[in-house]
Amino acid sequence: MTAEVLDHGIVRTHPLWLPFAPGANAARQDARVAQRQITPGPPQHSRAGWDRAFEIVADLVREALGARALRVRHVGSTAVPGLLVKPVVDVDLEVASVDDEQSYLPDLERRGFRLIFRDEMAGSAHRHLTLATPNTNLHVWETGAIEPARHALFVEWLRAHPEDAARYSAAKLDAAASPDRYNDAKAGAVYDIYERAFANDPTHAHDPHPR
Repeated sequence: MTAEVLDHGIVRTHPLWLPFAPGANAARQDARVAQRQITPGPPQHSRAGWDRAFEIVADLVREALGARALRVRHVGSTAVPGLLVKPVVDVDLEVASVDDEQSYLPDLERRGFRLIFRDEMAGSAHRHLTLATPNTNLHVWETGAIEPARHALFVEWLRAHPEDAARYSAAKLDAAASPDRYNDAKAGAVYDIYERAFANDPTHAHDPHPR
């Protein structure tokens, strides 16, 4: 557990906490290296079949990389039954070294994946690939990166807390009115949900960190 020292004392901070960063998605556009094959379109009501879509993607990744795929995990909205979703599967892939692109990227590209972002998130190297069918975001991380752990916690929390899933669906619907800044428009709702998840984590103390 880490702690921030503020004027009035020590604030307990969950190890997966990150500061609120409005505009972060817009800021990362300079790291874009290509466009995705298919634009997902606006959010829609969830449907059956997302687990199967994830398995198709996971099988492609494992066939391409074998033991080099250290972990392949279904994350994002399609991993939460009943949530309003953009029709695209989000997948976290963990590898030994993100910067060693030759150890994974050519094999994934031969399966139809396309690299669209080369950047860092929360201090960790990150590669964002997409696939046309099923429409997929494949996020490549090294084991120990903070974002995959955050993604897993977010999905687990929403699955167990339908009231926050409903809040998130509402935020997605509102954000859809601004498609060019969709991710940034819902960032406040995402941060607030993380705050509740952190505050209720029995393994780590966390005091409120207002936006």
